[in-house]
Amino acid sequence: MGQTRLPGTLSNRGKAMLRAVAAGRAEVTCSCEPDMRIDGLLCCDQIVAHELVRSGYVRPGRPRPGELWVAAELTEIGLALLEPLVAA
Repeated sequence: MGQTRLPGTLSNRGKAMLRAVAAGRAEVTCSCEPDMRIDGLLCCDQIVAHELVRSGYVRPGRPRPGELWVAAELTEIGLALLEPLVAA
């Protein structure tokens, strides 16, 4: 059984991944459990990548025909969660 997190609680790695998405450095696959890469490299923690998407913080951008990887985007919820992290 997986560990359940309260909404808005993220590990330091999750916070760093949100910052990378906000900076336009992240891509995800368009699948039910999307993989993420940052700066062209696969993330070391795909479980956190899956949590970010399932929690509604991150979503795939507009897919292009025939492309597996698309830009990752912050949702409104993800952006709201990131704002205090950037201010700190």
